[in-house]
Amino acid sequence: MPHIVIDYSDGLAGTVDLPALVAELHPLVVDRVRSVGVGKTFARPSTTYVDGAPAPFLHVEVGLLAGRPPSVRTALAEDVLALLDKHTSAAPGTTCSVEVRELDASYRLFPTH
Repeated sequence: MPHIVIDYSDGLAGTVDLPALVAELHPLVVDRVRSVGVGKTFARPSTTYVDGAPAPFLHVEVGLLAGRPPSVRTALAEDVLALLDKHTSAAPGTTCSVEVRELDASYRLFPTH
């Protein structure tokens, strides 16, 4: 039931094939963490500036239910970063980052499945 959020520079929309990225990213995450249940992937464009100049970036945040060891989360982050590198090859200079975190204990899902 991972929650995946992709934030990306709005200028990458024409360069990076986001549907293709999501088509590979979502099942990769589900497989690596042996997830069951509902998972969601969201992609949202962002405008960012570094020193007044646009800077291309792509950041993925993966939220998981608690209980996976740090080694699993770290390995997943490395796999996701490799996938981002593949998908941003047509956009040189893009900064890619990943955060794999545990969802807070307050997390709730409705309706439950």
